[in-house]
Order: sequence, then structure tokens, then C-alpha cells
Amino acid sequence: MKTGERDSKRMKKEQEENKESVPVLPWMRSPIQVDSFSNCPLDKVPMLDSRLAVALQSSGIGSLFAVQLAVWHETIGPGSFERDLCINSPTGSGKTLAYALPIVQMLSTRAVKYLRALVVLPTRDLALQVKEVFNTIAPAMGLSVGLAVGQSSIADEISELIKRPKLEAGICYDPEDLSEELQSSVDILVATPGRLMDHINNTKGFTLEHLHYLVVDETDRLLREAYQSWLPTVLQLTRSSGGSLFPHAENFVPTTFGSIKTTRRMGVERGFKGKSYPRLVKMILSATLTQDPSKLAQLELHHPLFMTAGKIRYQFPEQMQLFKVICEPNFKPLYLVALLQSLHGEKSIVFTSSVESTQRLCALLKFFGDLNIKIKEYSGVQRQALRSKTLKAFRAGEVQVVVSTDAMTRGMDVEGVRNVINYDAPPYIKTFIHRAGRTARAGLVGRCFTLLHKDETVK
Repeated sequence: MKTGERDSKRMKKEQEENKESVPVLPWMRSPIQVDSFSNCPLDKVPMLDSRLAVALQSSGIGSLFAVQLAVWHETIGPGSFERDLCINSPTGSGKTLAYALPIVQMLSTRAVKYLRALVVLPTRDLALQVKEVFNTIAPAMGLSVGLAVGQSSIADEISELIKRPKLEAGICYDPEDLSEELQSSVDILVATPGRLMDHINNTKGFTLEHLHYLVVDETDRLLREAYQSWLPTVLQLTRSSGGSLFPHAENFVPTTFGSIKTTRRMGVERGFKGKSYPRLVKMILSATLTQDPSKLAQLELHHPLFMTAGKIRYQFPEQMQLFKVICEPNFKPLYLVALLQSLHGEKSIVFTSSVESTQRLCALLKFFGDLNIKIKEYSGVQRQALRSKTLKAFRAGEVQVVVSTDAMTRGMDVEGVRNVINYDAPPYIKTFIHRAGRTARAGLVGRCFTLLHKDETVK
């Protein structure tokens, strides 16, 4: 067993050599270095609402990480959300709270409840995790958070997202008047693209006309897969309705006689010429943020500010230890068993290349009773309820090892994962980064092992 330091150095060298061949947008050439910030105790964070500080402390958070503090300065601090933010930061560095915190603080001053912030994520499990982060801080500020991921029936989601007017017995109501009175029950919505489009197309009362903040988490994956053209649809629905300088007169009707509208007009101010104002603020995030100009152009970013950790494109967490295990192909399962025995029941994730491999390997490992560890399977073909049950047991320590497809690579945060094992070598460096990032999170120590044949290398 050899350390993977040489592999890490080789990947760093390859990235630097290929840097000139990758087209880079001008605004990405001079990024703000997130790692120039250091952890900051909550009582030192400028302008942090005391209610938020109490909520964070109650959930065991006593300070902000570097990326969280950097984003705070560009949103609540001097930056004041003047520019859209593009954040490239290692897995486990705290990106979710980095955007949740300023959005919640900004929305806490809202006078009327409308859907003001939308967070889009590629998978249900990741969306559930992000909603939990918002749930730790939003209620303290009087804000409510909704979920649209298809975990429950669409009827149940509608009842949670849309507030219907109270009807009095014996009075006849015009259905058209009732539909106009439908309003959002949530200030913040965490959604997957498919279910978001379901609500946009079919749910009466669901509107994005008041949206102020759009967060695209795991941006590179969401841009790579069209998901029913969700992005152009959202951007179209939040644009100005016309090209006139002044809003239409009906938008000034007092709230007593109709719903408030977040009126967007075509701006003439410097920096907003030809664009909707007030604008939709966008935040995009990933540990492997794309630099492809054609993909980034889809987001219609406003004077984007690039924030990154380190000078190379992809970063491992600081406390990550990389190892490679050279093994004979026919005895690869036995090498894995020996490795798991040496880890003495530490919480670990074993990654394979396919659903079929995951099922076979999980079944095989269960034959080794002397391992004395609980092993479960996790893959995208399983029902949501089963995946959630597995994650709950894994988080609680009832399961020590999860054998998974790449369904678990993106953003999933399970406290206490000490080891990631690549049973099948990942095909791309992005996949390697996201797999390895399930450990060494939040500044903790973690290890990543990759099982290789003699003629294999980690790409």
C-alpha cells in the first residue's frame, strides 16, 4: 500500500500544463482566493443578526469557515449582492451554509410572504440535505422553507407550497377570483429541476415573479443535463415583462386590493442597460465548477465574481490523505475485505462503477461474517424511502459501510465518514474529486483508497 501523494502531485501538474489550453473567461482570471480568509468566530462576523448567531450556536456551529466568511463579505458586507457569485471550493468546505446564511438574513426584512429564493439541486437526497441546513436557521428569522423533489405526491407538495384562501360557508365564489388569491406558503424553495418544472407548468398560484435569489448548486452537473429546459424557463419567468422604462400602472395597486408584484423593468442605469432591474441575484457553486464559456453563458450572469480556493482548478480538502492499493485482478474482493478489516469498523463508503457492481459487491461482502460490520447498498435505482432509511442508519452509526454507485458522490454529507474506497477506479478526475470529498469534510481528517491493477492509473 503506497501513499497517493505522487498521484496528487501528478494531477496538479497536469492541471497546470492544461491550463493554457482551456478557454477561460476574463472574469475568471483574477478570482478572489477563498483560502486567504480564515475561520471566524460568530461574534466577530460583521453584521450577523443575533437571532442567526443563536440558531447557529444551537446547532453546534461556533464559527464560519473560510468560504462562508468570503461569501458573507460579498453579500451582506461590502459586496451587498452587487454581483453574481461563482464559487469553486473543495467538497466539505461549507458551501451550503455559505449561501443559506446571507439569503436568510436578507429575506428576514421582507414584509409579505412570497417565494423569494430558489435553490436547485440535481438529486432528491442532496435537496433534502440542503433543506435541513435552511431549517436550522430560517425559522429563527420568521422564514419558511419548502421542498419540491417528488418525495411525496404533487398534491401533498402543493398543499405545503400554496396558501389557499379561507372560504366561508354559504357564499358562492368565482373560481377565477380564487385562483388570483392563491399565494406562496414559503419564502425559500429547495427543488430538483424535474419537480420544479411540474409546479411551474401545472400548479395554480405557483409563481417566480417575486424571486430575488437563484442558487444553482452542483452547477456543472445541472448545466450538463437539460432537465426539461428548467434554466431558460426560470430565467424567462424572472425577466422584465416589457421594455418600458416605468412599470405598468396596475402594479401600483395597493396590497389591500390585489397581490404585490415584484416589478422588473428594463434598466437604463449603468451596468443594467438592457437587463431586468431589480435583478435576479444568482449564486452558482461546485467543487468542480465548469469553465466552459458556452455553458456559463446559459446562466446570464451579471458582472460575475469568481471565488475559488487555491490556484489550481480542482482542490482536495486539506486534511485528505490519498492511498492506492495495487492488487491482483482476480483477488480484488479479498483485498477489499482485508482493507475493511484493517479499518476496524470505521465509517466508510465503497464506490463502484455501476448498479450491478454495487449489488454484487454488497452481496459478496455480506458472506464474510467475520468482518463484524453492517453493510448496506445505496444506488439511484432504489426507492427514495429505502435510500433515506439507509442514509439515516449510516448517519446514526447503525451501518458502518455503504457500497454505493456515484449516486452518492455529489454533495452528500454524512458526519464521521473516515474512509472512501474506490473499488472501481473513477473514470474522470471530477468523479474522483467528488467521491473523495465524502470524507475529510469540515476540516476533519479523512482517507481515500483506490484499488488498482498494475496497469491502471487514476485518471
